[in-house]
Amino acid sequence: MGVKDKLIGSVEVKCGGHIIHDLFHTNTHHVPNITNIIDHFEIHEGETVNIDSVIGWKYNEAGQKKFMKKVIEAIDPHKKSTRWKVIEGDILESYNSFILVLSCEYQWTTWTFEYEKKTEDIPEPLALMGVILDMTKDIESHFLKK
Repeated sequence: MGVKDKLIGSVEVKCGGHIIHDLFHTNTHHVPNITNIIDHFEIHEGETVNIDSVIGWKYNEAGQKKFMKKVIEAIDPHKKSTRWKVIEGDILESYNSFILVLSCEYQWTTWTFEYEKKTEDIPEPLALMGVILDMTKDIESHFLKK
């Protein structure tokens, strides 16, 4: 059995966290047009971004192309949160399980990773957290320009 852990990263967004949540909840297909971190977004199962929809991302991490397919486990519009479980992709080479949670409150966007390392010597997913926070700042910049 692997080592379970959690990593949390928060970033203040001047455009308001609700805008970030709304983008990921209703207009996720626009994210690749807003940031160069995400190369491609695709809905594999489901017609829209709802609970049980399966979505895929192609993204750039430390100069490498990566892929992640995830299923949406929960969306709470009142708490402005979304929970995804990774079901395929590069991240599962190092982790038995990987969950991403987006929570948006007021001016704060918080990303939480819940994961189980395959072995104790697997590093924390700090590079991925950096990618996610950079993407969030790109999205903020996009909305502040409007």
